[in-house]
Amino acid sequence: MVSRVRVWLNRTYAENVFFMDQLRRNPSDRAVEIHATHGDVDSPVLAAADTADLEPEGLSQAAYVEYALDQCARRGIDVFVPRLHQSEIVAHRADFEAVGTALLAPTPEAVAVFHDKVIAYEAVQAIGVPVPPWWRVRTAPELVAAVEELEAAGHKACFKPASGAGGVGFRVVTRAPFSLMHLNGFPSPYVPLDTVVEALERADEQVDWLVMPRLEEPEVSVDCLTGPDNVVRLAVGRTKNGRRRGFTLHEQWLEPARRIAEGFGLHYLSNIQFRMFGDTPVLMDVNTRPAGGLHQLSLCGVNAPWAAVQLALGEDPGTIEPPFLGADYAVVSGPRQLRPVSLPHQRAEESEPLLPAAAAPAQDSVDTVDAVDTAPEASETGSRAAARA
Repeated sequence: MVSRVRVWLNRTYAENVFFMDQLRRNPSDRAVEIHATHGDVDSPVLAAADTADLEPEGLSQAAYVEYALDQCARRGIDVFVPRLHQSEIVAHRADFEAVGTALLAPTPEAVAVFHDKVIAYEAVQAIGVPVPPWWRVRTAPELVAAVEELEAAGHKACFKPASGAGGVGFRVVTRAPFSLMHLNGFPSPYVPLDTVVEALERADEQVDWLVMPRLEEPEVSVDCLTGPDNVVRLAVGRTKNGRRRGFTLHEQWLEPARRIAEGFGLHYLSNIQFRMFGDTPVLMDVNTRPAGGLHQLSLCGVNAPWAAVQLALGEDPGTIEPPFLGADYAVVSGPRQLRPVSLPHQRAEESEPLLPAAAAPAQDSVDTVDAVDTAPEASETGSRAAARA
């Protein structure tokens, strides 16, 4: 009898309920039990899990590693998919292996390189992957100088944190003064340069921003599955052109993504994003974790989460080619059930092997996450503005 697999997702995005769904619907018909932890009791991820815990607040990174090791040992975790404190966790891979847990995460060196976008751009440029022009700024004069240089070359300037994910902190610089135009309709990523300069001059601390030209669509996110031998097993591009989404296997996107994944040890699941700078595809960002939209590859007949878990368990799935590319689609919102109680439900301990995880029972409360067409699937966390750099 093949034993069930116990997988833990720590504080992660709501869209990963679909990551969990795909693990349970795996083509190997293997029983999967999922443990989830989060700081928000109403996270849909907690409701979708078989067992769940609220994470303690205020832990240092070192203390969080101790907490994670205890969770793995007590819960019998086979595969841990860390998002929160990933860099500190992967530095203790041997400690997790000692309690019988495989980490579904890249090497510490890879996480360190891509934590800082400046270091990342310098590193990938050194291996021949094109990047956009960029300036690292910390003060108002540095910001103004970078914006003026970009505008002189005919580009629209934007900025974002040198470290961060999900488009948080991204803004497009405009010369238009603040007016009712900025207050009408939905919030916009556009911000007047004078307003930003004034805020920087009033601030008690320096910022750490990357200033670059606003890049154009299409945006292509290449989902990669890479083995610990640094060989990519799967690479599929997800395209975004406004509302329209689709898939691509064109080498202008896949070849540089493979070069990055294999060259920097982006083991297991990573997401490498490109946009256009003129006629050239350039690197925009690298995520050293599964993308929120990874489940969308199911429209191509691919179950990437399960293939990654297999790889982490030492069961190499080999090279994976999508049997087909799904039709273009749009991303819409839909409800997801929450638990009606204030604390996560815990499955009672059982002395006999657990059956394959079943869907959560009907609940009274629902939350809304993104979905693809009528399937229960989601978009990337933190919807990026159409004008994203």
